[in-house]
Amino acid sequence: MKKGTNINKKALIIGVSGQDGAYLAKLLLKNNYRVWGTSRDAQLSQFFGLEQLNIKDKVKKISMNPSDFYSVIKVIKKIKPDEIYNLSGQSSVGLSFEQPVETFNSISVSNLNILESIRHVNPKIKFYNASSSEMFGDTKGSPAKENSPFKPKSPYAVAKAAAHWQVSSYRDGYGLFACSGILFNHESILRPSRFVTMKIIDSVCKIASGSAKKLTLGNIDIKRDWGHAEEYVDAMWKMMQAKNPDDYIIATGKTYSLMDFIKKSFSYFNLEWEKYVVLDDSLKRPSDISLSLADPTKAAKQLNWKAKIDMNDLVELMIKGKLNESG
Repeated sequence: MKKGTNINKKALIIGVSGQDGAYLAKLLLKNNYRVWGTSRDAQLSQFFGLEQLNIKDKVKKISMNPSDFYSVIKVIKKIKPDEIYNLSGQSSVGLSFEQPVETFNSISVSNLNILESIRHVNPKIKFYNASSSEMFGDTKGSPAKENSPFKPKSPYAVAKAAAHWQVSSYRDGYGLFACSGILFNHESILRPSRFVTMKIIDSVCKIASGSAKKLTLGNIDIKRDWGHAEEYVDAMWKMMQAKNPDDYIIATGKTYSLMDFIKKSFSYFNLEWEKYVVLDDSLKRPSDISLSLADPTKAAKQLNWKAKIDMNDLVELMIKGKLNESG
């Protein structure tokens, strides 16, 4: 796209303080958008991700509570965006078992509030919803496609599935340009340490430097499709530039076990992972997906999007980023 094409376009990122929000803001700014981002309290939020990417001062911030319909409609009326990206909501599968009601409200109710606000304020606003591979549950050896059935196994996945069908309903029922990106696991140095991938990277770096001795984990046999968040936000943007709204699986198409992730992390420092990893059954979730497989063919064909960074590259990038942070 030629420079200056989007000079008058305005984007609203709901949930700009997270990993995906920060990378998306960076991409949109590069494409000459005027970017607004929300947080529940924009004055108190630190916007760590935006700061890490050196774009904090380039993004306009505004307070909004997505689970409050009045708050949502007020902000949309004020900003008058061309595009809205909903990346908000409780993002931890594990935490959703401890906070199921908050998880559903922050994901599903919030998403419905945004859709309803768009319908009433300006139906021409384009809308992107962040769906999740967790909706599929265990794919049992068959790569998930966009039309594969949902079998959610966590409160988080149930909330995401509800939000996904809301988007489909509003697209079909009201003619909104509303789409969902079904994102498989995607990580980066901006991930909080409560996510197992960052917990591993953080612990391995500490073990290598001598400031930690052990890494305690739950189920390391799970298999996932891991990509890099910065590539995945490009897919989000491409979905919003398409002629017609649709839903797409965004993934690398390659699956690895968490044990593979661990081995790769320790091997970076020439360490034997078995000497440092301690397994604790109490860290296992009440219900978990053993195998997650993806077929991102549709995104490749229709959006010309394909992931270039797989799990092996991802681990190296995250470790180098962590070392730069501490060094």
